Parts: sequence; structure tokens; C-alpha cells
Amino acid sequence: MRAARGVLRHQALLFGSLARWLLPRRRLPLDGQEFGYARGQGAMLFGLAFAGVVETAGMAVLLRHHPVAHTVMLVLDVYGVLFAVALHAASVVRPHLLDGELLRVRQSAQVDLPVPLADIASVRRESRATHTRTEGELDLPVGAQTSVALELTRPVTHLTVLGRSREIRLVRFQADDADAVVRAVERARAALSPLPPGPVG
Repeated sequence: MRAARGVLRHQALLFGSLARWLLPRRRLPLDGQEFGYARGQGAMLFGLAFAGVVETAGMAVLLRHHPVAHTVMLVLDVYGVLFAVALHAASVVRPHLLDGELLRVRQSAQVDLPVPLADIASVRRESRATHTRTEGELDLPVGAQTSVALELTRPVTHLTVLGRSREIRLVRFQADDADAVVRAVERARAALSPLPPGPVG
């Protein structure tokens, strides 16, 4: 039941993001900073969507004498095209967000991981093109790439779409401007614990 709720929530977020993508963007909180990560995947996802459109047309010809099969394939093909476009839309309207004392690391509609700035041990630019699933680590590549690594002083809990939980101490994610993310997080962390004033006199 929990897995089913997770899938339904994911679908609602995904296609809700598609609607938001077509509407004017919301206003951010005054102290919020967004960091996009969708630049490297748009061409690929729109290519998949185009391939889905071609497949839909081809199947319509092949199954024109089989109305039931044609209807089933049409529904599946249209869903596939919308799914590919919605994945990109969710990546655009759900960027990483640095807001207050949290960095929310996101990936489309699948991941929204709140990381307290106080729990970040280090943030660095780290370009990777290969990732191996490792206990305690969460990799969120876009186009197989990640460019920022967060090491944590204590684990945060990541809930998967199916409702499973994992304790995470290292997060790698993609950002269009990795240097800007690193600088912004370092500034925000420094603001949380300013240096004590020097001696007077």
C-alpha cells in the first residue's frame, strides 16, 4: 500500500510539474536561491518523446485492423511521450533550492532531499561520469553526470518513490553551475556560525 501511494504521489508531482512548466513561474522566497540541473538532459528526453510520436504513428498503421490493440498501444504511447516531457518539466520547475538553513537537493519528481546546512561537513565540485550504488551514498546523475558532492556530519533519511528509507551520508548531484552551488552553500554555512568577535582593546 505504501509503495502504491508513493507511485501515485510521484505521478501527481510529475504531471503537476508539466502543468506548472506551461504556466508562469512562481515567486521564490526572498532568501531562496535556485540551482538548475536540467540543461544536460533536455535534448535526450525530447528525442525520446519524438521517437514515441514516430512509434505511435507507426503502430497506428500496423494495428489499423485491430482496434482493441490499437487503442491499448495508443494509450501507452501517448503516456510514454507525456512521461518523457514531464520528466524534463519536473527537472526545470523543481531545481535544487537553498532556502534558510536547508539545501533541498532534487531530481525531477523522484527526489526532494532536505539537507540541513548545519549537517554539511563539506561541499565540493566533483565531476563524475560513473556511479556505483554504495551504502550510505546517494547519486543523482543527469545524463550520467554529477558535479557536486556533499559530505554530511550525520546521516539524513532519503525516502524512495516506493517508500523505502535509506540513511545517507554522502550526496552527489548534478548542477548546471556547480561552482555557484559550492560558493552559495559555503556562504550560507559560514553565515550560520560567524566568527566570534576579536578581543577589545
